[in-house]
Amino acid sequence: MKNNEISTLNAAPTVRQEPLEQQYIDLYKEQRESIKKHSSAVMNTSRDESFARFEALGFPTSALENYKYTDLRETLSVDYGLNINRISVPINPYEVFKCDVPGIHSYLYFVVNDAFYPVNDPVHNKLPEGVIIGSVKDLAASHPELLRDYFGKLSTAKNDGLVAFNGAFAQDGFFMYVPKNVVMDRPVQLVNIMRSDVDTMANSHNLIIIEEGSKAQLLVCDHTVDEVRFLSNRVTEVFVGENATYEHYKLENVHTKTTNLSTLLIDQRKSSNVLANVITLHNGITRNTIEIDLDGEGCDTLLCGMVIADKKQEVDNFTSIIHNKPNCNSRELFKYVLDDMSKGGFTGKLLVAKDAQKTAAFQTNRNILLSKTAKMRTKPQLEIWADDVKCSHGATIGSLDESAKFYMQSRGISEKEARLLLMFAFTNDVIENIRIPALQDRMKLLVEKRLRGELSKCEGCVICQ
Repeated sequence: MKNNEISTLNAAPTVRQEPLEQQYIDLYKEQRESIKKHSSAVMNTSRDESFARFEALGFPTSALENYKYTDLRETLSVDYGLNINRISVPINPYEVFKCDVPGIHSYLYFVVNDAFYPVNDPVHNKLPEGVIIGSVKDLAASHPELLRDYFGKLSTAKNDGLVAFNGAFAQDGFFMYVPKNVVMDRPVQLVNIMRSDVDTMANSHNLIIIEEGSKAQLLVCDHTVDEVRFLSNRVTEVFVGENATYEHYKLENVHTKTTNLSTLLIDQRKSSNVLANVITLHNGITRNTIEIDLDGEGCDTLLCGMVIADKKQEVDNFTSIIHNKPNCNSRELFKYVLDDMSKGGFTGKLLVAKDAQKTAAFQTNRNILLSKTAKMRTKPQLEIWADDVKCSHGATIGSLDESAKFYMQSRGISEKEARLLLMFAFTNDVIENIRIPALQDRMKLLVEKRLRGELSKCEGCVICQ
């Protein structure tokens, strides 16, 4: 894309005299009709409301409790372009992306920057009867009654400036609908590709609906193509019906000029089962917000995450699990391995409401610092209003076990290999919670390579070669 093909903010990319938000407030007011014209009626329903909320809230800063470990001032000062008029991006993702997970046999789809890629693979993507996957913008026109009942229901009222910004500017996204009692025979893979010749921002809004008794797995992969500055702000709403099972995997492998802002909102109904596993292997600045509401009795939730960071990479995971109904179980496990001058942040909120008796909820955050200059900040939180519960939370920050390393060296293992084995063992329980065998096997290899320093970005696709 060229500069004159996208709507850019005219201020210089250096320090601004006016607030960062003002540039986008002015842009929205100037381009409101174009934004709506190139989206859909369903997405436009709450657009002005979201803009008003963003205008009031602004971008989040580290002064806010929920963002105390995330400083976005510098990355938000960049003069990003936004593709408001939906200029076609010159890329065929099927040609540049070759998934390096042998045997995964997924249903493969792409979002390029902030738009669903319209060209499908009819041979490999022949979906089970009733399943709908495609563009939020297009399907909101062809199935408005389906999207209208769900779109924005979890996000519109959120008191979060990034979510409000997304609601104002997002014009498309990924949509997946699995009807009642349908079991997907293989995973769905969504690849987010950032591609541009100029510094670019992408806002997309994804919607996942898993109806009663259904089962689905979604693997989300983040990739970058060009060595420019990217900022992605993606919101994903997931509705998991009664007795349904949903697995959400997110794998980030992008270059260091990328800022990845991701909000995952999940609503669980009675006796549903959810696994969410968020893994960052290579990045620039990452902020993951994951909020799960257990709104039905007998829900089961497993939330996992892993971070491997070095150089000056930054990763902040904010999680919230709210038990609203009785007899629900949740487990949460996040692990970080930080080296060089990397920074990690973890905030985990676990709330048990008054009526949520017989709750079992456990949260753990474990962190290893491999250098004196790496930094980790963690804040586990537990709020209990019920009296018949089993709950715990905890966090540790430390270094590798020197006695274990010495023991392995005494058995003839080199210091380098001993360090590697200890780090791999440390991360392994997060990998073991991947329930797609082909992905689990591949992730073990990728993590090992990353820990060895052999992997700066993923291999196996044209993008990362």
